[in-house]
Amino acid sequence: MAAKKKSVSTVESRLSALRRDFDALQDDIKGLAGDVTAAASERAQLALKGAEDVADRAMRLAEEAAREAKVAASEFRDDAEEWAQENAETLREQVRGQPITSLLIAGGVGAFLGAIFLRR
Repeated sequence: MAAKKKSVSTVESRLSALRRDFDALQDDIKGLAGDVTAAASERAQLALKGAEDVADRAMRLAEEAAREAKVAASEFRDDAEEWAQENAETLREQVRGQPITSLLIAGGVGAFLGAIFLRR
C-alpha cells in the first residue's frame, strides 16, 4: 500500500507541476498577446503617419502643378493676344483689298460650322 500511496503522490505532484507549468504557459501567452497588440498598434500608427506624409506630399505637388498650369495658360493667352494684335491689321488690309472673297470665305466657314453644330 505504501508503494501505491507513493505512486499516487508522485502522480499528484506531477499533475500539480504540470498545472503550474500550464498556468505559467497561459501567463506567457497572455503577455505575448499584449506585446503583439502593442507592436501591431505601433506599426499601425507608423503606417498611418506614412500615409499622412504621402497625402501631404501629393497635395503639395498638386498645388504646385496647378500653379504651373495657371502660369502656362496665362503665358499662352498673352502670346495669343499678342499674335492677334500683330496680325489684325494684316487681316483688315486683306479684307479691304478683297471684300467679296473675304465674304465668301466667312460665309463658307459659317455654313460649315453651322452644319457641324446642327447635326446634333
